[in-house]
Amino acid sequence: MSSPAVPIALQFLLLLFAGWASRRQQAVIAYLLEENKVLREQLGGRRLRLSDTQRRRLAVKGRALGRKGLSEIAGMVSPDTILRWYRRLVAKKYNGSTKRGVGRPRVAVDIAEMVVRMAQENPGWGYTRIRDGLHHLGHEICRSTVKRILLEHGLEPAPERNRTTSWASFLAAHWGAIASADFFTVEVLTLGGLVRYHVLVVMDLMTRRVEIAGITCEPTGAWMMQVARNLTDADDGFLLGMRHLVLDRDPVFTAAFRKMLTDSGVKVLRLPARSPNLNAFIERFVLSIKSECLDRFVPLGEAHLRWAVGQYVLHYHSERPHQGLEGELIDGGVRAELAEGGVRCRERVGGMLKFYCREAA
Repeated sequence: MSSPAVPIALQFLLLLFAGWASRRQQAVIAYLLEENKVLREQLGGRRLRLSDTQRRRLAVKGRALGRKGLSEIAGMVSPDTILRWYRRLVAKKYNGSTKRGVGRPRVAVDIAEMVVRMAQENPGWGYTRIRDGLHHLGHEICRSTVKRILLEHGLEPAPERNRTTSWASFLAAHWGAIASADFFTVEVLTLGGLVRYHVLVVMDLMTRRVEIAGITCEPTGAWMMQVARNLTDADDGFLLGMRHLVLDRDPVFTAAFRKMLTDSGVKVLRLPARSPNLNAFIERFVLSIKSECLDRFVPLGEAHLRWAVGQYVLHYHSERPHQGLEGELIDGGVRAELAEGGVRCRERVGGMLKFYCREAA
């Protein structure tokens, strides 16, 4: 059985190298930058002479960083030079020059695109493996052609591509066994004035089901430990069957909290600092519950807040269509096949949340 497709929203993700940075990887990057500086010092004022292939590699990689990013790390040549090389690379692609000259005819665009696709989707595939894969599709090209196409698109050989795992690939491999968690805050009107409450929500990324893990005005270490025990309870813990939990670097997720999860078989994945897009699904839930419910009324005490949050979660699961699920409800339900029967409106939270359904005939 094939793995469920990764939703488009994982573009977030996704992608790129920052998608799965760890402290050790950051230390490696810092070392390589320092090593680069030392090598430049050894060169002194001598000018480097780069081949066209080397310029192309720098241009493709540099374009993704932009001028600001390049200004922080580029030292061999200036950021403007790298971006100029990229503009030339783009112009060359469309000026017809690649079709001129003698020698073998250029590979058809669709074949080149398939070479790139195979390389990107299969980091461990080398030139021969890609060539053989194309052979089974009815395309005959040689290893050197595969190598040239990958170089033109800034793709390294298999050993280099296979060293890192993209965030999207990681999610696809663990889809169905990964959850995420996040806090959001709500101002509650009490007899003593406004009090800020913290709401902890946990989401199963594949099904989009959520669990309100706790609501408190002070998320202490002891409170967080109880939350961890509840989430990993052997009978009805929300994280049963989960292997990974994605968290940001909020200090409220203490080392003791993370250790309890790990000891229960749930590995904690901590996101890089200031990267909300890498936790996009749960960030979307927080935006929805606030814009559709909590920002539109005044919670009068903790009990009122808990009631409103509970009503929204019921609405979210059984009454709210989800774009990421192709407009379906999380808890399913029978869709009206024919426009028969009267339409009934179900309301929650004083009519702020509405759901329309057909009455049974």
